[in-house]
Amino acid sequence: MEFVLKIRTQLMGNTIGTVLNPMFPFKMLLRSYSLCILIVDVMWVVVNTNYAILQAVYSFFNPPPLKSLQTETALIIGSGRGVGRQIAIQLSELGAVVLCVDKNVTNNEDTVKLIRSRGGKAYIYECDIIRKENVMKMSEQVKKDVGFVSMLFYCCGIPSPRSLMTQPSQDIHETLDLTLTSYFWLIENFMPEMKERNHGHIVALTSVAGLSYIKDQMPFSVAQFAVQGLAESLMEHLRINKTDGVYVTLTHIYPFIVDENSDLRLRISSYFGTITPEKAAKSILDSVRRNYLEASVPKHLLYLGHILRILPRKATVLIRDLLDTGVDFA
Repeated sequence: MEFVLKIRTQLMGNTIGTVLNPMFPFKMLLRSYSLCILIVDVMWVVVNTNYAILQAVYSFFNPPPLKSLQTETALIIGSGRGVGRQIAIQLSELGAVVLCVDKNVTNNEDTVKLIRSRGGKAYIYECDIIRKENVMKMSEQVKKDVGFVSMLFYCCGIPSPRSLMTQPSQDIHETLDLTLTSYFWLIENFMPEMKERNHGHIVALTSVAGLSYIKDQMPFSVAQFAVQGLAESLMEHLRINKTDGVYVTLTHIYPFIVDENSDLRLRISSYFGTITPEKAAKSILDSVRRNYLEASVPKHLLYLGHILRILPRKATVLIRDLLDTGVDFA
């Protein structure tokens, strides 16, 4: 009994001491203020999240207008073939000055000749971007020739469906250097002036390997995941630095969609279908001209990628098995 009374007396003494403490009212006020600030912040996030959702729904049915590319100077890395070539051609038709960069001189010359024959303005540069010194030299020459580069399209590292299925995987260092590391060198050379002028657009192209692992292509899949992370990091960097005039567009190109071969057969052809490089380039430029942060070719598969991110692991595996295993060649 005496022990219980002793404990009660001690507790009462601590309570009275706390109440009589001259700092107690101030601490209570500070805690109340902090709680009010937290509630206001949470409400602000909830309201703006709902507004962003409504805005996204509205933009889906009423997309923003296409911006003009008449005064733009676009650097296209990998313009010698496929989607890169078509992007260069269509950019020139939209009035942009195009700078065609590729290590395959013959293919790149064909692209430039075609652009010039149609009245477009194009420059040609030979560069193996795997080596940093090559990128530095090319960048210096570009700036001497045309000055400010306002758009950067990075089309390297997007293989054809046939190469993914039939060719052995590349060396790990070569894959990472081509798909990712060289991108850093290009950004280091061209983005600072974009930020200084608060004007520019960087376009990153990734394949479906950036959303799902491709069989026997682990280095390539890792590199494509990294490109997606790089694009998202660029977006956040520009947001934090309040550079609202420089845009980043991440475009996922599904490798079994852009098809230049007639012997490609798909498990769900009615859903996937095939698309030519011309149509793929047009879809990419449409997203770029609307300043979309993320897009896909074809466009509707972007939502499939979002769904795969939120579903349980087992569910995503089942969907990937359904969509990824039905590709073969006749």
